[in-house]
Amino acid sequence: MKQLLICSCLLLVIACTTDSYETGEGRYSQTTADFAELRSNGQKQGISFLTDEGVNYIIENAVKASWIKTADSIYRTSIYYNKVSTGSARVVSCVNIPTLRPKDAAMYKQQPQDPVEVESCWLTKSGKYLNLGLLMKNGRNSEGHEGTHALGLALDEIHQNADNTQTAYYRLLHDQGTAPEYYTNRQYASILLPTTNRPDSVRLTIKTYKGTYVKTLKIK
Repeated sequence: MKQLLICSCLLLVIACTTDSYETGEGRYSQTTADFAELRSNGQKQGISFLTDEGVNYIIENAVKASWIKTADSIYRTSIYYNKVSTGSARVVSCVNIPTLRPKDAAMYKQQPQDPVEVESCWLTKSGKYLNLGLLMKNGRNSEGHEGTHALGLALDEIHQNADNTQTAYYRLLHDQGTAPEYYTNRQYASILLPTTNRPDSVRLTIKTYKGTYVKTLKIK
């Protein structure tokens, strides 16, 4: 579907190829999980990451994953790591997080709004991203494969408020596709908020099984 971001609801943790998870009492037993921006090098390996709390780490064991397809790029990820020293870490595993960018609603030829459930919604410390924890219905077909969903983000309007502030009206688009609705999977997604012509707040609406979810957040 044009302008929709295809994302699998099969949330497989992508283990890094260098080390496996350590469960013992050794040097790397204290594992931390964060949302972060992972930076790749010229060999398409993750070499550093910046957490949503604003802490930067150099990765001792370069991250190799099938979704790192572009050299010298930044990827949105959920990352599990062990701190080695100040500013240095060893990565245990990491998952690529779909990143949505608001597009004018008129750009979408179709605007599906199949329901999902919203588990969480929060603004990152830097104000760069709005994170979503979604619960999506899914199931396996006769061949054992899970269905895929499509996500997009429509910008319906920029509203001028009485106090001279502006609010961007976002609407989550979701296409259930052919995925059955046998059980629930958790899917995280991040909305990349604009840096130019940035509104003072956003109003996000999402169609759920229980009605319309509405969340308004100040981003300035």
